[in-house]
This record gives sequence, structure tokens and C-alpha cells, in this order.
Amino acid sequence: MKIPRISPQALRVLERFIEHPTAWRYGYELSRETGLKSGTLYPILMRLAKFSLLETKWVTTEDGVPPRHTYRLTPKGGELVRSLPGTASAAAKVRRPAFSGGRA
Repeated sequence: MKIPRISPQALRVLERFIEHPTAWRYGYELSRETGLKSGTLYPILMRLAKFSLLETKWVTTEDGVPPRHTYRLTPKGGELVRSLPGTASAAAKVRRPAFSGGRA
């Protein structure tokens, strides 16, 4: 499957993931960190997941609170971010240890 065009907004999202590549992230948290509104952020997250750059899972919390969708960078997504020219975040250029389990 080919890689999607990476818009400046998608790059901003991917840069947030590369800082802690194995950590699961919530959309609300990413919205606050990137300054992207939900109407921009969630289509980006869905597109990145479609291209296997992010993996997704539902997390159930307390009773009465709806399940929340979480996202995590895949190894393929990490490789892509580190290979992009002009990546603004210095963290994107740092070599990360091999992806493993659920350690953050």
C-alpha cells in the first residue's frame, strides 16, 4: 500500500507520536498538543491508520464513560517520520530502540 501525502497538519500529529513511539494517545490529548480541531485531527488519524502508520484500539474506562479510541505509532509510521525531510521536531531524528510490547 502506498504512503499518503503528508500535509503539514499530519506531520504535526506524527511528530507528537515520535516523541514516545510506543505510547497510546487519545485524540483529545493530541488536539490540545497540536492545536488541531477535531474536524481536522480525526480524519488525519483515520487516514494514518488506514495506511498502517498508526494502530488503534478502544479503551474502556469507568462505568458510564463511553469507550475511547486510542492511537499508537507503528514501526512503519516511525520509519516514515524519521525519513521525512524538513521534519521540524528534533525528536523525529533520534534513533529509537526497537518497538516492543506496550512499554512507553
